[in-house]
Amino acid sequence: MTTPRKTSGTKHLPLIGERILIGRAKHQASALSAQVKALGAQVLEIPFIEIRKPRSHRPLDEALTNIQNYDWLILTSVNGVEAVWARIRRLRLPASTLKHLKIAAIGPATKKAIEAQGLSVRVVPKQYVAESVVRSLRRRVAGKRVLLARARVARDVIPRELRKAGAIVDVVEAYETVLPKSSRDRLRKALRDPKRCPTIATFTSSSMARNFVALIGARAAHAAVGEGLRLASIGTVTSATLLELGLPVHAEAKKFTIPGLARTLQRLKA
Repeated sequence: MTTPRKTSGTKHLPLIGERILIGRAKHQASALSAQVKALGAQVLEIPFIEIRKPRSHRPLDEALTNIQNYDWLILTSVNGVEAVWARIRRLRLPASTLKHLKIAAIGPATKKAIEAQGLSVRVVPKQYVAESVVRSLRRRVAGKRVLLARARVARDVIPRELRKAGAIVDVVEAYETVLPKSSRDRLRKALRDPKRCPTIATFTSSSMARNFVALIGARAAHAAVGEGLRLASIGTVTSATLLELGLPVHAEAKKFTIPGLARTLQRLKA
């Protein structure tokens, strides 16, 4: 595996000489790409996931139409925010129907997306993972009705634990993540090409970790690591998934955000 050539006048940039593989969905890759480019890295964008509409909008539409019956709304991703507000606009629901809600967001990016819709966020946990959401809400939700809008396939930590705390939790599918089959050949070719082969691969969710292996196969994934590919994770849950897949975690972001991941890449400087 070769690394990109350094150029004069840019040696002060911490990621000069690195080629970063970014597997976020196509419409979301630019945020991380811009930050690592600013640090001097070359970027290779090949999506490991694709965001799609749910197979049926009916459960989400019914929940939103009856939103006055809920006390809390929990959103665990920017994708969830975008999907929910797309349906709110489609249903022509006035913004005032959501003003009574207490809203929990899993992290600052999700909080920002909610606030852009004109609503305030009551809770953002200290760590941007489901377990921390539960800790932040456990004593607030007894006897309350909670709407959790999320991806079709997701961990059940939040609904399970909040129900134990006495909440009535409805889980609705807002979107689904699927494997972008068109990325399979692109990824395999990149890993075989010395001029394009990434030196670091980034993972911002467990779905991305699983799909990376699904796209190229476990043997090829382990071979790439054996040849020098280093893996960087956005946080503990994603790291745990990589480890379950038998892959190492060379660096984990201390703050589970895109800027936090960009900063942690500097620790992997070759």
